Amino acid sequence: MEEKLNVLFVIIESHWLLASLGFILFHVLRQVLFIPVVIICIAGGALFGGFVGSIYSILGLTLSSLFFYFLYKQMPGVFGKVLTMKEKLFGNRGNLSVGQVTVLRLIPFIHFHLLSLCLIETTKTFSKYAKASFLTNIPLAIIYTVFGQFIKEFSPTAMLVVLIGLSILLLIMRQKVVVMKWEQFFQKEKQYKRG
Repeated sequence: MEEKLNVLFVIIESHWLLASLGFILFHVLRQVLFIPVVIICIAGGALFGGFVGSIYSILGLTLSSLFFYFLYKQMPGVFGKVLTMKEKLFGNRGNLSVGQVTVLRLIPFIHFHLLSLCLIETTKTFSKYAKASFLTNIPLAIIYTVFGQFIKEFSPTAMLVVLIGLSILLLIMRQKVVVMKWEQFFQKEKQYKRG
């Protein structure tokens, strides 16, 4: 196993540009192969180091988010399952703020593109979405690339403390105003009177 890793490092050193582009594009392919974001970011830190691996992961995750945006806009019906999951988790009345999405992206078991969908609904235009995606991917890439190897060694107590801390951050960064459309309010009222 150690020999294979040495061969991999030699290939990366001799073909730096090709390895870098391959890693960035692997982030886009990751969603098709059902590989979690965390694993790719940790691999980037191991292969390229913390600083360069973080830059590559930020670029790859942003490309992945932009690819999702274009797929969603071209085929919104295909993403019915993601919309259903979003409504079950967050409801259909409130949108998550960019800060909340940033914090939620740090939690490994929350679906990456579910949060991208929340950003689409919050930002409304492509340029705002691209900027928000870039900003929300920065902490995710840096933390898991630089400190990823230590996260897997956390005790259950330490992991619980991290999750509680992230939950508190999520509450602090929530959107303070919920906008409800007129039709939604009266539709809920009618349903309530029937029941």
